[in-house]
Amino acid sequence: MSASSKIVDRGFMLVVSSPSGAGKTTLTRNLLQEEKDDVVMSVSVTTRQKRPSEIEGVHYNFITQKRFDQMRDNGDLLEHAKVHDHYYGTPREPVDAALAAGKDVLFDIDWQGTRQLKESVLAPDVVTVFVLPPSAAELKARLERRAEDPADVIARRLRNAAEEIPHWNEYDYVLVNSDLDKSFMRLRSILQTERLKRVQNVQTLVDQLVADLAKLTG
Repeated sequence: MSASSKIVDRGFMLVVSSPSGAGKTTLTRNLLQEEKDDVVMSVSVTTRQKRPSEIEGVHYNFITQKRFDQMRDNGDLLEHAKVHDHYYGTPREPVDAALAAGKDVLFDIDWQGTRQLKESVLAPDVVTVFVLPPSAAELKARLERRAEDPADVIARRLRNAAEEIPHWNEYDYVLVNSDLDKSFMRLRSILQTERLKRVQNVQTLVDQLVADLAKLTG
């Protein structure tokens, strides 16, 4: 390695959570689009049925309960949780590969999975953001406008939101998503700020600089 070698940015995990309908999926998809050269999306596995608007391998990998249990028992999941009566989990291998390549990894997971990541050996590489709706009425309206769930499912999501929202204070950052564009700008600012904190190979570069300067000055 020469003194002119680049300092390599260290990849980290940016976790975005929210109650269903608060906007985390839209925010993370927009961030992924704008930062596509440096950010990859962690695609969770889930046992629930695919929605009409979802694409296999893009939004989720849809698997059977048996396969989910196998992955969990084999230690192939970084985190897993039961949400809305279905199971979700993050496959370990693609995340490890992305971080090793210096990529930042974006997560769209709930507070249970976030807590597991923050309690794991990967905790130093985890940054968390919780997205809140501006009001309960707006949250309900967004779920209804999505037009993907029947009334009983929407009611269950609202009940679950009442249980999820109190966990906001377990997160590093909180966004109130009253304006999507402003919330996106703030989320992107969080990403850029955290990147500046995580640099690897600095000590190696410094050691090489000192050694090279010693040679130059005799």
